[in-house]
Amino acid sequence: MSKGHAAVHAEWQRDPERYWARAAGAIDWSSPPARIFDPDQGPYGRWFPDARLNLCHNALDRHVAAGRGDQVALYWDSPVSGQKARLTYAELLDRTARLAGALNARGVRKGDRVVIYMPMVPEALVAMLACARLGAVHSVVFGGFAAAELAARIADATPKAVIAASCGLEPGRVVPYKPLLDAALGLSPHQPDFCLILRREASPGALVDGRDEDLLEAIEAAAPHPCVDVAATDPLYILYTSGTTGKPKGILRDTGGYAVALAHSMPLLYGLAPGDTCWTASDVGWVVGHSYIVYAPLLAGCSSVVYEGKPVGTPDAGAFWRVCAEYGVKTLFTAPTALRAIKKEDPEGRLLAQHDLSKLQALFLAGERCDADTALWAERLLDGRPVIDHWWQTETGWCITGNFRGAGLFPMRPGSGGKPAPGYDVQALGDDGKPVAAGETGSLAIRLPLPPGCAPSLFRADDRFRQAYLEAFPGYYNTGDAGMIDAEGYVWVMSRTDDIINTAGHRLSTGALEEVLASHKDVAECAVIGIRDALKGQVPMGLVVLKSGSQPDPAQLEAELVALVRDRIGPVAAFKRASIVQRLPKTRSGKILRATLRKLADGESYTVPPTIDDPLILEEIGDVLAKA
Repeated sequence: MSKGHAAVHAEWQRDPERYWARAAGAIDWSSPPARIFDPDQGPYGRWFPDARLNLCHNALDRHVAAGRGDQVALYWDSPVSGQKARLTYAELLDRTARLAGALNARGVRKGDRVVIYMPMVPEALVAMLACARLGAVHSVVFGGFAAAELAARIADATPKAVIAASCGLEPGRVVPYKPLLDAALGLSPHQPDFCLILRREASPGALVDGRDEDLLEAIEAAAPHPCVDVAATDPLYILYTSGTTGKPKGILRDTGGYAVALAHSMPLLYGLAPGDTCWTASDVGWVVGHSYIVYAPLLAGCSSVVYEGKPVGTPDAGAFWRVCAEYGVKTLFTAPTALRAIKKEDPEGRLLAQHDLSKLQALFLAGERCDADTALWAERLLDGRPVIDHWWQTETGWCITGNFRGAGLFPMRPGSGGKPAPGYDVQALGDDGKPVAAGETGSLAIRLPLPPGCAPSLFRADDRFRQAYLEAFPGYYNTGDAGMIDAEGYVWVMSRTDDIINTAGHRLSTGALEEVLASHKDVAECAVIGIRDALKGQVPMGLVVLKSGSQPDPAQLEAELVALVRDRIGPVAAFKRASIVQRLPKTRSGKILRATLRKLADGESYTVPPTIDDPLILEEIGDVLAKA
C-alpha cells in the first residue's frame, strides 16, 4: 500500500462497504459475506452478518496447511523465571487442538464462556485459541486480580470452565494465583463445572478434588479437536473493564469484524508481513495483548514475542532492547509509561547502545498519551526511526488514529496520536453536539457506525452500551476522551473528559500541563490533577517523578515548573504547586490513576482500583499531599 494516508482514508469514505469487502478478502471464510453491513442489528449495526468462519483456523491451521508449520509462531521470554521457549505454528496448532479437545470432552461447546486467569505464559495464548477453535467465548482476567474482582467477573460471565495458573512471577516475588481463584469461587454465586490449572514449579498450588485438574496432563491426554464454524457476529471474547456502577462492564468482541480489522491493520498500520517478528510488550489481560500479542500477529503469519518481565528490573533498563535484538524484532509496541521508566533509569541510552537493533524499524506507543519530550527522546535514541503514538480503546479493539507504515508515513507531531484510521470519522464536539473549530478542545467522538473490530455491544447489556456510549451525542460514539483536531487533521488526545480542570471558568487539559512539566530536564514523568479551591473551583497540582541521579532542591524545582507553565500556557492556568513523589499510581497497563489521585488530594473517600499495580503507592502519595 503506497497510496498515502489521505488517499486510503478517502477511498474508505467514498464507499465504506466496498472498502471492507475488499479487506475481508484477507480472511478464510467457510461462508463468505454476501452482505457487508446491516444497520438494523444491535445498537448501531453489525458487520458481515451472514458470513461464517473460525478464527483459530485463520490464525493457525491455514498457515500450517500452506507449508509454514516450521515457522516460529511464539517466542516466550521470561526473565522472571529464567526460561525461554519457542513454538512453531505446527506445535502451537497441536497444543491448541488438544486443549480444545480436552475442553470439549468436559462439556464445553460453542457459545459457552471460559474464564482464563493466567500470567504471560504460552499456555495463556493456547487457552484463548482453543476457545476460539471451539466457538467458546473466552474472558481473560488479568493474573493476580483480587478475589472479589475475579468473583464479579465469574458471576457476570457464568463460565462453564476456568483455566488458571497456580501462580505468577514478579521480580523478587511469587504471586500465588490459586488461593485467589479458590477465594473468588467461594464468593461467586456461579460455579464452573471444572478448572484446569497450570501448575508452576514456584508455587504449584493444591488441586480441589472433583473440580480441578492439571492443565498440561489434560492437554497431553486429549485428542485434537477440529475447528467449529461460527457466525461472524458470534462473540469471540468478553473483556471486562471497571464500570462506573461498580458492576464490571463486559466489552464484547465479535469474530468476523475483528478478524478483518486486525488482518487489515497489520500491513497498513504496522507495515508487517508474514514471517516478520513483532513484539507487543503488554499482557493478554488487556485489549492490546488480545489484539497484538495473540490474534493479529497470528492472522498475519508473523512471529509474536510473549514476554514475562518488566521494562526495568529484569534485570535492568536494557531489557526491552535485549529482547528486540535477540529475536530480530521489526516493530516494538509498548506503553509510554514503560518508555518513561526506561528513560528514568537510562536517560542517555547507554544500555540500548549495547544491543544490535538493526532489524527494529519502528516503535509504536499506546495506552495513554505520550508526552512530546519522551517521544523525541525515543526518536533520538533510535536514530530517527519512527516513534508512532496511536490512540485506541478497549472498546475499539484496534487503533482509532495513528500513522500508517503501509501507506507511507506522514510527519509525526510529538504529542499527537496521528490521523484517523480508515473506518473512523473522528470529530471534536462541543457540549451542543456540534463540531468545534480546528484547534479547539472538545469531546472526541466517532460518527456511527463504528468500523469492523469495534465492540458491537456489551455482554448481555445493549441498553447499557447505548447509555454509556451513544446517548451523549446522537449519531456518534462518545470516546470519553477530550482533545482537539488541528487544521491538518492531526488528532490530539489531551485527557479523559473528566480530567479536564475548570479553573475560574477556564477549561485546562491535564495533558497540556503534563507536557510542559515533562519537558523539564529533571522530570522523568508526571501527573497533573485538579484539586478543589474555594475561589477558583479547581486549581492544578503537579506530581513529578525525578530522573535517576537528579537531586534538585524541591522549592527551586517547584519554582522552575511554575515558571515553565506560566511561560507556555499562561497565568490563567493558576499553576503554583508541584511536589516530588517517588512513583505514580498506575494500572498494570500503565495508565496513571488521575481520578483516584484527585479524590486523594481533595480528602474524598475512594476505592482502591482493582487494576492498580501497587496499592501502597497511594499511601506514599497521601503522605506527600498531606505535607504539601
